[in-house]
Amino acid sequence: MLIAVAAPVFGALGVALAHRIPNLREALSFVAAGVTLVCVLMLLPEVLNGGRPEIVLVELLPGAALAFRLEPLGMLFALVAAVLWPISTLYSIGYMRGNDESHQSRFFACFALSIAFTLGIAFSANLLTLFLFYEALTLITYPLVSHHQDDEARRGGRVYLSYLLGTSLTLMLVAVIATWMVAGTVEFTPGGILGSEVSNSSIGILLALFIFGTGKAAVMPFHRWLPAAMVAPTPVSALLHAVAVVKAGVFTVVKVIVYIFGVDRIAGLSSVDWLIFFAGFTIIAASVVALRADNLKRRLAYSTIGQLSYVVLAAAILAPLSMIGAALHIAAHAVGKITLFFAAGAIYTGAHKTKVSELDGIGHRMPFTMIAFTVGAISMIGLPPAVGFISKWYMLQGAVSTEQWNAVAVIAASTLLNAGYFLPIVYRAFFVNAPAGSAEHGEAPWSMVVALCITAALTILLFCFPDVPLALARQMMVV
Repeated sequence: MLIAVAAPVFGALGVALAHRIPNLREALSFVAAGVTLVCVLMLLPEVLNGGRPEIVLVELLPGAALAFRLEPLGMLFALVAAVLWPISTLYSIGYMRGNDESHQSRFFACFALSIAFTLGIAFSANLLTLFLFYEALTLITYPLVSHHQDDEARRGGRVYLSYLLGTSLTLMLVAVIATWMVAGTVEFTPGGILGSEVSNSSIGILLALFIFGTGKAAVMPFHRWLPAAMVAPTPVSALLHAVAVVKAGVFTVVKVIVYIFGVDRIAGLSSVDWLIFFAGFTIIAASVVALRADNLKRRLAYSTIGQLSYVVLAAAILAPLSMIGAALHIAAHAVGKITLFFAAGAIYTGAHKTKVSELDGIGHRMPFTMIAFTVGAISMIGLPPAVGFISKWYMLQGAVSTEQWNAVAVIAASTLLNAGYFLPIVYRAFFVNAPAGSAEHGEAPWSMVVALCITAALTILLFCFPDVPLALARQMMVV
């Protein structure tokens, strides 16, 4: 675990030192990504066999140390980050060079550090460790969001920081301190740490502090930072939406419910029923906004807001099957949504188009890109043979098993809305002719196309071979 976190840090240092030698800088990024991936994969067999590797880094407060302990949900999140980092690096090289972006060394260094802090969140043994890495991730991704350094980028960066730091410092930190005071510990413990001495109403208040304090989960009304952050280069958008930031948010929500509150402790409490309403409202409202958005990245951003709340909704159902669905959707959304953002960046690089209304016939000129986009869209809708179908199926099973018919209705309605804002893009790309006289173009640089084809293939492969994520998701529910 230490090497997995340290490798991106040293990789970032190497990138900074090699800033005048682009090929060396990018080679060092690949080396760091490779070392991290190998370390994470070496941890997988132990966790699958019931092991929980741990290490205490430093005792910060009595009973609250900076410590790592790897459990199944953290293992799944770490796998997502470690597998997608080298693919994102390959894509980023093509994008940054293809668009002649400035400050490329700063970009790759901050990208590497964001992976280090993401893994720190995944490995966290307690709330204190998670909170520190959560805040570090916010700060290190700010230069990525404001990368272009123009007025629009600075405005987007300010919104990004104000929402994420504002929610975490005023709500999440209060929740962490309150948990420590009432439970005497902040350790992540199977079955939870909040006993019967904590009243049901206090449980509801504490849960609200955690949910809305985790701004990265983008539950409305704390969602505006996500579309504001779309001013960043597309590889950053992919990082925010698939690999690191938003996944850190929903990972935190699921981990807190499972390991701090305990599913059995809060199941059936009226004081937590509100969470299904907020998650359901976010899913439907975000889908409606996405339906009306012509800018492709904006449509994908609001799609992400809705998809994140699928995870929150599944966790709020508080059924074993839905919790498995929540964990699976972290991985399913990651590979599907990164494919969609990769495709959006390829369209911008190869065709210089940013709007859905401009995509008529583009599938004939960029077939690999748009086939990959179609795969990602199918996964977001929740159709086979994409992995999004499996996670949604578990969510629906969990909702039906607990007779949460309102959740069933939300999932059904949002699936139709997802189809409503994704399938017209596919139709335009392949079944509408390009306007007469439109500029000729082909695919984006090969590294971008290879990367998005890999993630599209992963979306299908995870549907065909879901054993590892399923095993980890099921182990998460073992007390």
